Amino acid sequence: MKAAELFVRCLENEGVEYIFGLPGEENLDVMDALLDSSIRFVTCRHEQGAAFMADVYGRLTGRAGVCLATLGPGATNLFTGVADANMDHAPLVAISGQADTHRLHKESHQVLDLEQMFQSITKYSSRVVAPNIIPEVVRKAFKLAQTDKTGATFIELPENIMKLDTEEPPLHSRQSMLSEPPQEKVQYAAELISQARYPIILAGNGVIRSRAWKELAGFAERLGIPTANTFMAKGVIPFKHPYALGSAGLQAKDYVSCGFSRADVIICIGYDLVEYHPHLWHPTRDRKIIHIDTTPSEVDAHYEVEVGVVGDIRHSLKRIAELATPHEGHPMRVLRQALIEDMNQHARDEAFPVKPQKIIWDLRTAMDLEDIVICDVGAHKMWMARMFRCEHPNTCLISNGFASMGISVPGAIAARLACPQRKVVAVTGDGGFMMNSQEIETAMRLGVAMVVLIWNDGGYGLIDWKQHNTFQRSSNVAFGNPDFVKYAESFGAKGYRIERVADLLPTLRQALADDTVSIIDCPVDYRENLILTEKLGNLVSPL
Repeated sequence: MKAAELFVRCLENEGVEYIFGLPGEENLDVMDALLDSSIRFVTCRHEQGAAFMADVYGRLTGRAGVCLATLGPGATNLFTGVADANMDHAPLVAISGQADTHRLHKESHQVLDLEQMFQSITKYSSRVVAPNIIPEVVRKAFKLAQTDKTGATFIELPENIMKLDTEEPPLHSRQSMLSEPPQEKVQYAAELISQARYPIILAGNGVIRSRAWKELAGFAERLGIPTANTFMAKGVIPFKHPYALGSAGLQAKDYVSCGFSRADVIICIGYDLVEYHPHLWHPTRDRKIIHIDTTPSEVDAHYEVEVGVVGDIRHSLKRIAELATPHEGHPMRVLRQALIEDMNQHARDEAFPVKPQKIIWDLRTAMDLEDIVICDVGAHKMWMARMFRCEHPNTCLISNGFASMGISVPGAIAARLACPQRKVVAVTGDGGFMMNSQEIETAMRLGVAMVVLIWNDGGYGLIDWKQHNTFQRSSNVAFGNPDFVKYAESFGAKGYRIERVADLLPTLRQALADDTVSIIDCPVDYRENLILTEKLGNLVSPL
C-alpha cells in the first residue's frame, strides 16, 4: 500500500472517528485514502475552525481530536486552535501536508519549517521522513496527546513520502495507567487537612480530565471542605452540592476570593496555573498548599507546595479522605448564600437591552442540566463563568488557558458530533461570532442542529470594561455588525432578534427545539460590567 494509506490505517487503529480540516494540493494522497476509510472527514471553511473543532472534541471525549490542513497558510491557520488545545490541555493531533522533501532545504513556494514552528505549541512535533516510521510517529503523537497532562501534537507529511510504497503495519494502541500516589505524601496531606482550621479546595480542569468528579464531591462532603472551581472546571462539583462555592477566576475581588483570604490550607486538585494565576488567589504567599494531580506542580513564587500528592487523582482523594479528620460545620456557607442571592436577583428583570444576569438566568432555565454550552471569550465569559450554574462536568466549556476568541461556533459543531444526544448552545459576543461565523455553513451542510446566542453590544466589551477600569475611557473598541437575522437566513439557518426581555426565554426554548442551526441576536446591557466592578471593589467580606 501507499504511505498515505498506511497513515490512514494508523489513524483508524487509534479509534479516530472524525478529521476536521481542509483539502489541499499537498495532502491529496491522504484525502484520497480517506475515501476508503471509516473515518469521517468534516470539510471546514477555515483551518482555525477545524482546529477548534478538534480541540472541543478532544476535551469532551478525552480522545484526541484530529485536524488536517495543507502546507504553508493552511498550516499556519491551524496554529491558534492548536495552541488553544495545548494550553487548555485538550488532547489533539494536528496534521499538515508539506512540500516534497527535495525542496525543503531552500527557499521554495509556500514552504515553512512546520515541524519547528509547531514545536513551540505542542508536546510533540515530527516530520515523516520515510514510510516505515509512520506507525511509530502516529502512535507517539496519540500517546503523548492523550497522556497526562494531555495536549496537542503535530505531524508533518511531505507529499512525496505519502506516495511511496510500504508494508509496515500499525502499532498496537494501548493506554497507559496512572501511578498510585506515594503513601507518605498521602499521609502528610491528610495530617495537614486534619490540622487546618479553614481549609478550602480549588478544583481545576484536571479533575475532569481524570474523570474524578464523583471522588471530588465525596471528598468535599466527607471532610466538610468548601470547594471552588476554576472557569475550566465548571460542573466538576455540582452547584447544588452543599460545599460548592462556585467559580473562582475573576481578577476582581469576589465572594470566593473572601474564602481564599480566610483559608489557612488550600487544597489544589487537578489545578493548572494557566486557569487562574495563583498571585490572584494567594497574594500573601503564606498559606499551606496541597497539590493533588497526575503530574508534579509548576514552579511559581505564589504556588510553593507544602506537599505534592502525584498519581491517580481518584485514588489520591479516596486515600486522603480515609485518613483525614472531617471538619465540623461550614464556616464559608455564607459565601455560597451570597452568591446564590446574587444569581437570583435578576430572575424577573425587565430592563432592555437585556442585562447579562438575566440572559444567563433565562438560558439556564431553557436548557436541560446535561445540555452543553460552549462559551466564547469576551465579557460574556466572565458573566457565564460566575453565574451560569452547572450540575455536571463538561456542560459549560470555557477556554481559559489560551483564551482565544472564535472558539464557540466551531466548538459547538464538534460538541454536537461528540454528544449527539444533547442540545448545544454557543454563547458568544458579536466580536467572537464574526471570527468564525463561516462555520455556520459547515453546520448546515452536516445537518447539525445547534443554537448560537449572540450577546450584541457592537464592540469588544471585555476590553472596553478593562479600559474604563484603568483609564476611565475607551479606545477603538466599537465596530458595526451585519443584520444577524438576515445573515443566519443567508446560510439557510433560522434567525431571531430579541426586541424585549419577555421574548428571550420563549425564543431560547423555540431555538433549542429547532432541528437546525438557530442564531439569536440578543442586545446586551454591558453597563452592568462597571456596576459589578464597583460592587466587588466595595465588597465587604461576609465572613
